[in-house]
Amino acid sequence: AICHKGLASEREGIAVSAVALQDHIIHSHELQDLSLADPFKSRSRHNLNIYRCVKKEMVKAVVDTGLQRMSTHRKNKEDDEKEYVLDPSPPRLTLAQKLGLVEPPSLPLTAEEWAKIKQRSIQHGDSIQPCAICKEEFALQPQVLLSCSHVFHKACLKAFEKFTGKKSCPMCRKKQYQTRVIHDGARLYKIKCAIRIQASWRGYVVRKWYKDLRKTVPPKDSKLRKQFFEEKVQQINNRLLSTYDIDLDDFLSKIDSSIAVCRGAFQQLEGEEILLSENDWEKIQMQAFRQEIVDCPICIMPLSPTAHPACKLFSPQTVLLSCSHLFHHTCLEAFEEFSLGLQHICPLCRSYYQKKVLKC
Repeated sequence: AICHKGLASEREGIAVSAVALQDHIIHSHELQDLSLADPFKSRSRHNLNIYRCVKKEMVKAVVDTGLQRMSTHRKNKEDDEKEYVLDPSPPRLTLAQKLGLVEPPSLPLTAEEWAKIKQRSIQHGDSIQPCAICKEEFALQPQVLLSCSHVFHKACLKAFEKFTGKKSCPMCRKKQYQTRVIHDGARLYKIKCAIRIQASWRGYVVRKWYKDLRKTVPPKDSKLRKQFFEEKVQQINNRLLSTYDIDLDDFLSKIDSSIAVCRGAFQQLEGEEILLSENDWEKIQMQAFRQEIVDCPICIMPLSPTAHPACKLFSPQTVLLSCSHLFHHTCLEAFEEFSLGLQHICPLCRSYYQKKVLKC
């Protein structure tokens, strides 16, 4: 009888152990214990009484001042920099774990243990290197630290758990790990961006300073030094030319008018005009003959009929000026009609003159 009782108790114990192991296997194959899985997907939601009728009398008008949104925005900024454990509360122990047939899950890590794990991850440089799943930088995306000190994108780890259907680290294959949200990658990315901005700005400032230095300080090389001073001289010439007036006709007319005014002033100071004597005219005529003037400077035609056989039909009178220049009488009169001022000036030397008519 004692043997039968012992065998019965052993059979009962084996049956209980088998049932406990079967229950544990069923629970372990479910996806509710994943750290990043949504625990509400497997639960049946009650869709009854979701939309309820609201009485208009119970509704009150609310003025939106924006203060509530500002406070929530500040809270969101604080929450973005806050680290927290992502795992839900540990599930209840199964019968197999209570009987000691299966090892129970590890207890949640303390803050000191998480600090040691994070320090180990920093020493390995996991946040500096890209994510081992997607091979991209962490940037400002949320990242997850595992209890095995490996770091991944939160979205990448969630997709990996859904694909494999179990909790296993993609790097070391550790099972039933714990997860914690950290922001080391975001901080390092911000520092990197700030360094790049500072480097670009400092490079721009140095390049601008060097260009200004090249414009003011001549180089030591002989060829570059010569080119430097040539450019400086060219710049000075361009500035001087830009200040000048290019209208030559206006410039020459101003010179003529100023000369005429000066001569008129001198003649007024000297008094009446002095008439030339016959001896003076002979000297002037001899000087004109020495110059061998053949054509009239105004009409470009011969002065005497003997100079050109075709001009025998014409016998224009020749005029001798006190400046020893010869002209046709009619050409000089026409020039005097179109000239300005009371006193006439020579078309060639621009001087006031006395004239004497010569017969050809």
